[in-house]
Amino acid sequence: MTIKPLADRVLIEPKEAETKTASGIFIPDTAKEKPQQGKVVAVGNGKKDEPMELKVGDNVLYGKYSGTEITVDGKSYLMMRQSDVLAIM
Repeated sequence: MTIKPLADRVLIEPKEAETKTASGIFIPDTAKEKPQQGKVVAVGNGKKDEPMELKVGDNVLYGKYSGTEITVDGKSYLMMRQSDVLAIM
């Protein structure tokens, strides 16, 4: 991958949407919810007054409508600010 986020931005690979419920019912593609979890694949250097707390490999939770979708080599990623990440899992 050749993407290097700048400043306080991170590149996240979203987790795949669930295909069936806990009780075993399969969910059709039209009813799947947008995932809110993912894995950090690249991080920027942070800002002078806000150091980067995330690192590559962290599993994170983020807001439902956070980030900008990017497609690289056929894979979808989200580019967002570190402050849009809600928690590290």
